[in-house]
Amino acid sequence: MLRLAHPWALLILLAGVGVLLIHLRARRASLAGMPPALRYSDVRLADQGKGTWRARLRVLPDVLRLIAWTVLVLALARPQMGEAREVLRGRGLDIVLALDISSSMGALDFQPDNRLAVAKQVIGDFITRREFDRIGLVVFARDAFHRAPLTLDYDVLENLLDGVQLVADITDAAGLPLLLDGTAIGDGLLSAGAMLRASDAPSKVVILLTDGENNAGPDPLLVAEAAAALGIRVYTVGMGRTGEIPVPDQDGTIVYIQSELNEETLQRIAALTGGAYFRAEDSAGLAATYAEIDRLERAPVERRVYVPWQDIGWPLVWLALGLLLGERVLRLTLFQAVP
Repeated sequence: MLRLAHPWALLILLAGVGVLLIHLRARRASLAGMPPALRYSDVRLADQGKGTWRARLRVLPDVLRLIAWTVLVLALARPQMGEAREVLRGRGLDIVLALDISSSMGALDFQPDNRLAVAKQVIGDFITRREFDRIGLVVFARDAFHRAPLTLDYDVLENLLDGVQLVADITDAAGLPLLLDGTAIGDGLLSAGAMLRASDAPSKVVILLTDGENNAGPDPLLVAEAAAALGIRVYTVGMGRTGEIPVPDQDGTIVYIQSELNEETLQRIAALTGGAYFRAEDSAGLAATYAEIDRLERAPVERRVYVPWQDIGWPLVWLALGLLLGERVLRLTLFQAVP
């Protein structure tokens, strides 16, 4: 980034150009009005004469002086170079996204894709709207797993989110399913709380999304009480409709399973921790839910931009002095005028 600390100095340059133009015009008018001092019968022989290189370059000292004074004026304007630096005052939040990956998240009631795919897309949009927050990712079914630690590297986080798959699609080294299906809401919340336990952020938040009722792991209400004691606020999101839902099985055949959502438990978790409960039955509702959470959870981070300027005009000063020195040397040697 380049700027002039004293741009008013350029007025000197403009004034000098104006004075020079006025002088040249007056001189031309003066020469045009003067009668010839001598008359010759024929000046063709003078026109055929070839001037020497000294005659052709006789204006060089004047040109050097003009350039030197122009450069000095530019140096007086104090050109400066700087690089903008951003300083943040305050800290962002620490947020853990807890995502249900049980088999029911493969239900096809969230068109045009299944529940998990839509949830990943909406969560990805939520991540891109954050700026200064550390975000972690936990997935859970019958057990919970840390997918990504708290990080500011949103590109890596989104790549890890893209790789999340249904628990039914997770296999061991031999290609056999791990049989980890279930919905351990307490484990998901416990794993997210463990990630935030040592955090010193001004606000610690868990956004827990599930489409079922707790059927494995510890009591989620007891875990919620522990989270509240650690100052962790939990937003719970109940996803999908209840009743029979279409789910593809291993060979792609559509089967119908019973979907149950324990809204009372999710509401109590949110109430115990000072958060809020949201219900989303379609893609638009889920997107609106995360947009609302994004609006509610904003840290008071102040962004300030400053530029450490450095003067770069000294080389211009030395250049001008060199040009003036060259002009004087030429006038006293090659272009010396004899009175």
